[in-house]
Amino acid sequence: MPGFDVSKFHQLGKKIVGAGLNYKSLLKEKGFPEPKEPVIFVKPTSTYLLEGSPIIIPKGYDVFNEIELGVIIGRKGKDIRAEEATRYIGGYCLALDLTAMNILNEHRKEGLPWLVSKGFDTATPISAPVPAACLPDPPAARLWCCVDGRLRQDDRICGMIFSIPRQLAFMSKNMTLEPYDLILTGSPAGVGPIKQGNVIQGGLEDILSINFNVC
Repeated sequence: MPGFDVSKFHQLGKKIVGAGLNYKSLLKEKGFPEPKEPVIFVKPTSTYLLEGSPIIIPKGYDVFNEIELGVIIGRKGKDIRAEEATRYIGGYCLALDLTAMNILNEHRKEGLPWLVSKGFDTATPISAPVPAACLPDPPAARLWCCVDGRLRQDDRICGMIFSIPRQLAFMSKNMTLEPYDLILTGSPAGVGPIKQGNVIQGGLEDILSINFNVC
């Protein structure tokens, strides 16, 4: 992808699009029914947090960790066909889709959007990215997350309900995906509360890693 610099995605991307309820293990853990199509939401890019800076939990927010594989869009796409979706991927990163679960649960009951629970400052900590070629077989990769050294989440990308190509195809029917946009592809079972003083670590095989302190 000529002129595409994956390292600049957090500076140049216009949107973060997330997929909720997208791991079989999470639905089994929570007793939720399987969605018929991807459940998507949008986060502002002001939620990005780079390693070396702390996660800040707003007062009154009960924040939970959610480790996710992030897909970085490398070229503009509209109505992308699933079988061609990999052509639009410029790179990958790890992300924590931090969620104020107390607010999300209330808004779910009332049928309200998820933005407030997921859009607060520092709600999207990200790892350094890698080019797409560094992850030739995403479904086989292991995704994990620890809090204070204790393993909370551990699954493989193939545990998704909707694969990455299917997500990109669905999302691009509703909105144009543009270079440097970030797609959060869902989080497996094991999400839980975090608090001040915690250290959150995660990884995808030996390809991507993430490490953040909570303040």
